[in-house]
Amino acid sequence: MIIIEGVVEAFKLLISFDPEVYSVIFLSLLVSGLSTIIATLISVPVAIIISVKKFKFKKILKRFIYTFMAIPPVVLGLFVLLLLSNQGPLGSLELLFTPIAMIISQTLLIIPIIIGNIITSTEELNQKLIETCKTLGGNTKDIIKLIILETKPFIYMAIVLGFSRAISEVGAVMLVGGNIQGKTRVITTYITWTTSMGDYTESIAMGIILLIIAFIVTSIIIKLRDDK
Repeated sequence: MIIIEGVVEAFKLLISFDPEVYSVIFLSLLVSGLSTIIATLISVPVAIIISVKKFKFKKILKRFIYTFMAIPPVVLGLFVLLLLSNQGPLGSLELLFTPIAMIISQTLLIIPIIIGNIITSTEELNQKLIETCKTLGGNTKDIIKLIILETKPFIYMAIVLGFSRAISEVGAVMLVGGNIQGKTRVITTYITWTTSMGDYTESIAMGIILLIIAFIVTSIIIKLRDDK
């Protein structure tokens, strides 16, 4: 069976220490990892502020966030492509078809995912925590500490969802990265390329490697959540 052949091929690729394969794996981890870190640093404080504050147009803002959670990656990739192209406002930076462009597109893609999931999971809880903390005489600093402590599991799971979306992304990174061998080729674009060439065994093998990486990284994040 072709699936069994793919499993065997995945094992061979990992133990062969092929420079091209490992450069693809490393770049996938680098791009997705940095995108997740940057998105987390932006998303967590924004999500907490939105979930605890009452302000005008809050409902509309949340609707926009939920809408962007489902934005097609190719649409986002097209936006970043136009932004970084020679005719775009950031064209002079010459970032198109580089890993930085891929990080930008993935970061923009997963920011609403992390924000939306945190808001959905914690908004009602945060309001109760604020009321409890105020009743006990807590100040703003105490409220923030309590919210972060009590909503930690939800925040970590939102980060897991963000990373999972980033590591599996293909449309946006293909557009802004170009799938250039040795430069911007990641696992998902590698799979797309080998599949178009009719090499289904290697496509399955790289797919299995992608699943293994996703499992390991998400397991580490969940372990950090449980240990803290």
